[in-house]
Amino acid sequence: MEPLVVAVIVLWAIVIVLLVVVFALARQVGILFERVAPMGALMTDAGPKIGEHSPRFDLLTLEGKPLVLGPPSPKNTLVFFLSTTCPVCKKLLPVLKSLKQAEAENLSIVIASDGDALEHGAFRRAAGLGEFPYVLSRDLGMAYRINRLPFAVLLDREGVLRGKGLVNSREQLESLLNAQDLGHASIQGWIEARTGERALN
Repeated sequence: MEPLVVAVIVLWAIVIVLLVVVFALARQVGILFERVAPMGALMTDAGPKIGEHSPRFDLLTLEGKPLVLGPPSPKNTLVFFLSTTCPVCKKLLPVLKSLKQAEAENLSIVIASDGDALEHGAFRRAAGLGEFPYVLSRDLGMAYRINRLPFAVLLDREGVLRGKGLVNSREQLESLLNAQDLGHASIQGWIEARTGERALN
């Protein structure tokens, strides 16, 4: 009987040690989760700088309607650059639709790309994007130095560039709007400012 009692005691000791280890790991995961900052749109240094006026672009939509980007307008403008073959771009289309409804009073959303008009016309119909102005312009993409997609650019009512970046998720896309509301170029910029304030205090 004695070996059995010893074995049971040893097993209970192991269980208690494992419980302590699991508790410690759970606590560390919680601390790590609190320290991880939200990731905003991935900004690039290429192209026009945040705070600069956007160049003026006189464009035509797929329907042949004139569209001007750059000059002052009644609303902020979000230009979403996509490709018809980009799976992440397609994943974000429902987000654009919900943003259009939620921010209808303050935000215009323009979809931009380049390539064949027939291909994009078919893509637009299949994706249900008829409510969005859809432009094809190589010059627009080159002016903003866009080399990866999906990419978004936010202009304020005065035509000033307020945010830009690679957007791979709803959070990154919405971060452009949130950063403008907070008065910063990006969520990362807001976090850095807050960190600096805390360091001074």
